[in-house]
Amino acid sequence: MTIITSTIPAPTSSRYRLGAVMRSEWIKMRSVRSTTRTIALTVVLTIGIGMIAAATEANRWKHASAATRLIFDPTNLSLTGILFGQLMIGLLGVLVVSAEYGTGTIRASLSAVPNRGVFLVAKTTTFAVVALLVGEFVSFVSFFAGQSIIGGGAPHATISQPGVLGAVIGSGLYLTLLGLLAVGLSLIIRHTAGAIAAFVGILLIVPLLTPAFPSSIGNAISKFEPTTIGNAITVTNPHLPSGSVPTFNPWVGLAILSAYAAVALGIGGWRLVRRDA
Repeated sequence: MTIITSTIPAPTSSRYRLGAVMRSEWIKMRSVRSTTRTIALTVVLTIGIGMIAAATEANRWKHASAATRLIFDPTNLSLTGILFGQLMIGLLGVLVVSAEYGTGTIRASLSAVPNRGVFLVAKTTTFAVVALLVGEFVSFVSFFAGQSIIGGGAPHATISQPGVLGAVIGSGLYLTLLGLLAVGLSLIIRHTAGAIAAFVGILLIVPLLTPAFPSSIGNAISKFEPTTIGNAITVTNPHLPSGSVPTFNPWVGLAILSAYAAVALGIGGWRLVRRDA
């Protein structure tokens, strides 16, 4: 009897190189309708809402009081849409992970890339690049579109004025970090509805609850809230009132958001490596 044996070659390490896995993650992201539509909605809503806000205030300028004119911040106004775009970028971050868990394709992904650390880094990095490009795109387009509208009826800002460029760039970074926070939450919860609820809770529900605390406690909490940090990033007029809530320097605020995202991704990564899909 002749026994025929065959040797199945072991996969080479090049198969699991970060660049190759990132390319596969990009293919998955752009081939899924939910993610591409979410990106499109992020662009449309962020820019569109900023343009509407700019047009509305430009029309009111002639009848504005002296106090209103003193606190007028054209940069902050044109970036109004960022506060709405943050919800869409968070949804995108959730879907990038939860869509695979919901359909069960995460098992195929982890079979193709058994090294879960490489898989996690590739997925996170690919999303971060996409989110950064989208975030900076909508920030710059919102600013220039808004200023072109405001310029017809009210004072407008230029990118070279003090604090303006930092506000525009910071807005894009703000969206990117929120998206990474959403990715981390999705890795932890592994369910679309649950991850979205957690993200919305952090972003919108917590700010609604903090006024119920004594002012000393409420102000301390509000200072660390993502929406407070995001609003502080877009303000360039020193006369614009921030209310009774103290705020961090924009770059300190971004560092705090980075810590939030890092913690969420760290816990989510631990769950990915330690627990079955």
